[in-house]
Amino acid sequence: MDTIERSATREPGQGVDRRQFMKVCSMAAAAVGLPYSVAVKWAEAAAMGLKPSVIWLHFQECTGCTESLLRTSHPAIGELILDLISLDYCETLFAAAGHQAEEALKAAMATNAGKYVCVVEGAIPTKDNGVYCQIGGRTAIEILNEVADKAAAVIAIGSCASWGGIPSADPNPTGARGAPQILEGKTVVTIPGCPANPYNLLGTVLQFVTFGTLPALDEKNRPKFAYGRVIHEDCPRRPHFDAGRFALQYGDEGHRNGYCLYRLGCKGPATHANCSLQHYGEVPGAWPIGTGHPCIGCTEQAMLWRVPMHSTVEISRPMPPDTYPPIHAEHRVISPAAAGAAGLVAGAAVGAGLMAAKKYVGEGTEEKKGG
Repeated sequence: MDTIERSATREPGQGVDRRQFMKVCSMAAAAVGLPYSVAVKWAEAAAMGLKPSVIWLHFQECTGCTESLLRTSHPAIGELILDLISLDYCETLFAAAGHQAEEALKAAMATNAGKYVCVVEGAIPTKDNGVYCQIGGRTAIEILNEVADKAAAVIAIGSCASWGGIPSADPNPTGARGAPQILEGKTVVTIPGCPANPYNLLGTVLQFVTFGTLPALDEKNRPKFAYGRVIHEDCPRRPHFDAGRFALQYGDEGHRNGYCLYRLGCKGPATHANCSLQHYGEVPGAWPIGTGHPCIGCTEQAMLWRVPMHSTVEISRPMPPDTYPPIHAEHRVISPAAAGAAGLVAGAAVGAGLMAAKKYVGEGTEEKKGG
């Protein structure tokens, strides 16, 4: 019996057997676009007791990111927190409260110092010394600095934790900021979205515990496997965009037929996210564009709550075939003057070509005579 089988096989009612456990790992890997070989490594790491300790902090937020995580099924939340990670502190999922919860946080930090993953959900208020968000008599700033100081990795999940999100919208009365702005000089992986897709978090955490590395990150510290492309590049409505078919108002014929939502203000062409490929709750079409609403750019700090919802945006990194000529190209009437000018130019070009050809032929004939 190998390591995975010894550790993953349990008594009835106490967990999953080896086959089920490998299925959980392989589905988790596939969900974030990783190969089966990675699933095997995850399973081996978990079987050897290398499940990462996760401390999940909540600040200014609606708990939408946690609620999204609760609805995953590959793996289900029970398999995730019992078999793949060790969720040692999370206010939303805790049975404990008050002093018991605070003691659990201290114990998790002491036992796993330098090894745990700190997940931050929600913005951190900074105005008036951060008094607008306090837990157990301490401000969000104090808690975040203390927990992050001894963490092996810090991950900001959701737009609120990544850069301030909704709480930071103008006029930002509490001075809300994201975790990276509080933890200056420390690498903070950002997984923006409102809510963030839980599989983007899952892939990041499991890669860290298995390989001891973070995924490749972009200039905003977002994992490239999830934020390397704009939604427009993989949108199922992209063919309608390329063909020039757009919904012009909600409920019109184009909208009912699933045409492109760009003219209704869709921010997909400038929004880096994998929403069009990784839908929510494993339900096909469960994402804004899939339900007929334009993307609002919730993963982009310069977009969400800063650009009017129905304003169009410039297309970021245009790629074929949207740079091809339209199917029905415009054919304008050519004026007689333009036609005459074109004829003169063409005639001059043909005449010059004939003269050059005659000269070349003549030179060739003289060479032959001389030889």
